[in-house]
Amino acid sequence: MKTRIGILGMGGVGGYFGGLLAKELYQSDSVEIVFIARGETQKEIANNGLKIITDTDEFFVFPFLVSNDPQVIGKLDFLICATKTYDIEESLVSISKCITKKTVILPLYNGVDAPERISTLFPDNEVLQGCVYIVSMIVSPGIIKKIGTYEKLFFGSTMASISALNKLQAIFKSAGIESYLVDNIEETVWEKFIFISALASATSYLNQNIGEILANQTSRALYVSLSNEITMLAAVKGLNLPEDSVMQSILKLEKSPHSATSSMHRDFLAGNRTELDSLTGFVVTESLKYEIETPTYQMVFDKLSNL
Repeated sequence: MKTRIGILGMGGVGGYFGGLLAKELYQSDSVEIVFIARGETQKEIANNGLKIITDTDEFFVFPFLVSNDPQVIGKLDFLICATKTYDIEESLVSISKCITKKTVILPLYNGVDAPERISTLFPDNEVLQGCVYIVSMIVSPGIIKKIGTYEKLFFGSTMASISALNKLQAIFKSAGIESYLVDNIEETVWEKFIFISALASATSYLNQNIGEILANQTSRALYVSLSNEITMLAAVKGLNLPEDSVMQSILKLEKSPHSATSSMHRDFLAGNRTELDSLTGFVVTESLKYEIETPTYQMVFDKLSNL
């Protein structure tokens, strides 16, 4: 029996990592990669393949199958979810017939509440935790652009079977994906969340890219303030993060392409729906729950909520 892996969400993350899997496993005897896409994206991939553009290369990849019809897709062994956080419930419910009790689900979203939300929908399933570091985006339906060389995928679980985790890691490695199966996955996911939440909030609030934030003392101070507040929340929640995690967050920012910005900022600029609730609002809500002050987050959330 072939291992069947579904990729739900063909954006910067799902499209890029799904694309690497499809490229390597196109004619595999043991693995089938299924892209779950609709509309123009589905049509484009079905007709021409998924195009991936990097700084040095561009190539087309073809999945075993591209569809959004559960009957066509069939049952899945693994499901990698990478839609926007506001689409979690709707997108998963639409393909619930493809998810058996044995389907292992790997969420790769920007927020930290996805595993809990998915487990509410599918209480019998193994839901892993995961996160990625990458700068990639949709250029147009069926075309993904990745900027810079930095790409890392982290995943793990305290409850899932080690055989399922090892199997997924072996598949990632075979596709040349820089992936890490880690024990302390919750801390790893929160480290990413601290970075992406502060970045999304700062870039959107200031309407500046990474380079502009680093070059401006006031902007940089706002980013540091956001990082301090969210790190304090993580500590109060009992997460065992490195003592220098705020400094690490700033170093990650300095290593990122200076012309890049956050996907939330891009969505604000394009007039699209944004992940404000998951990336900024979540911190405000959790802080109230734990009775700690996060005035910078509150200020950012209030302004962006009214845009």
